[in-house]
Amino acid sequence: MEAGVGDELVALDPQAGNCFGFNSVATSVWRILEEPKTFDQLCDELLGEYEVNSEQCASELSELLEDLLSKGLVEKTGAKGNNLD
Repeated sequence: MEAGVGDELVALDPQAGNCFGFNSVATSVWRILEEPKTFDQLCDELLGEYEVNSEQCASELSELLEDLLSKGLVEKTGAKGNNLD
């Protein structure tokens, strides 16, 4: 279950009783991941949307995805494990 709050997002996992708040960048990533994407595809889309260099984008995206993975909100897919959904 999710709801928009301005340019941010709040997601609720009622079974686990967890609530997650996403800032505007995390909300963008969440929306982009409605379709499975590779890490590079995610970076490319974010670089087109935000004024950030590729190294900073990759570093911060990696941190965000690790956090989302650890909370079970996204999962790696694909033969090489480099796709996310």
